[in-house]
Amino acid sequence: MNAAQAVLVVIWIALTLYALLGGADFGAGFWDLLAGGSRGGHRTRVLIARVIGPVWEANHVWLIFVLVLLWTGFSPVFAAVMSTLYVPLTLAALGIIGRGAAFAFRKASTELWQQRLFGAAFALSSILTPFFLGAVAGGIASGRVPLGVAKGDLLDSWWNPTSILGGALAVGACAYLAAVYLCQDAVRLDMPDLAENFRRRALGSAVVVGVVALGGIAVLHADAPRLFDGLTHRGLPLIVVSAVAGLASLVMIAVRRYVLVRPTAALAVAAVLWGWAVAQYPDMLQPGAPYTSVAAGGPVLRATLLVAAVGVLLLIPSLGWLFVLFQRQRT
Repeated sequence: MNAAQAVLVVIWIALTLYALLGGADFGAGFWDLLAGGSRGGHRTRVLIARVIGPVWEANHVWLIFVLVLLWTGFSPVFAAVMSTLYVPLTLAALGIIGRGAAFAFRKASTELWQQRLFGAAFALSSILTPFFLGAVAGGIASGRVPLGVAKGDLLDSWWNPTSILGGALAVGACAYLAAVYLCQDAVRLDMPDLAENFRRRALGSAVVVGVVALGGIAVLHADAPRLFDGLTHRGLPLIVVSAVAGLASLVMIAVRRYVLVRPTAALAVAAVLWGWAVAQYPDMLQPGAPYTSVAAGGPVLRATLLVAAVGVLLLIPSLGWLFVLFQRQRT
């Protein structure tokens, strides 16, 4: 493995962690929106705030990792993506900022109308942000982002069948992960009725995501044939892994094995991301932009890997300790 490939692997690991951890936080906002009225949904919202409160901002560190490594290691790709897809990326950034501010203000508000206003802003941002991020992924995967500054169409690059499919799958996957994680958190915090509630939501969202994914096969075949070919050939083993892990997750949710279902649910989502990477490799942008032609020089890549390694050595123990302390919380 050369230095450019190593940086690519690190970028994709960080992207996977953001999808699994940050994605679950977005999904919690989705369920916050559907929790019910101010009285009926109060306990659900208390659970969600209690669960994501210690970690929700920390999870954005993985997105920062992705952006910085892409900018440093593959600057032509960074320039092309940021200039062509600046509309959905700006909307996603505004969603992240608005979501954070609304979450904080709702907790500090004393008036009911303020809590409702900030709660609605938090929940809607939690849905729109992953949708726009999924639309960005769909634009890149379908080959609508050519190399060069603002060379792609500013609307069609992210508002197209593949991008809409990507946005829908992103929202669905976030909701599914959040429901799966919240089952065990509700048990841990002695809220068995909410555990049953989120168990039903996890089963329902898993079925919905599965149906959308199956329907997406026809969308990719018609709208993104290169991606479809890669997913049905080189990326097929990982897609099969995702399907098997998804079915295993359904079984474990059904029998209430809430701890064991977490890794299988995460694997189901992560395998799709890595299937996309394998399907598109060695191109970073399709068509005709292999990583070898857009990578920085060897010294820059090696220095980037060194700095990333130091950052990980500082970051992982800190985040690990944060999660350990958080999981020790009881009623």
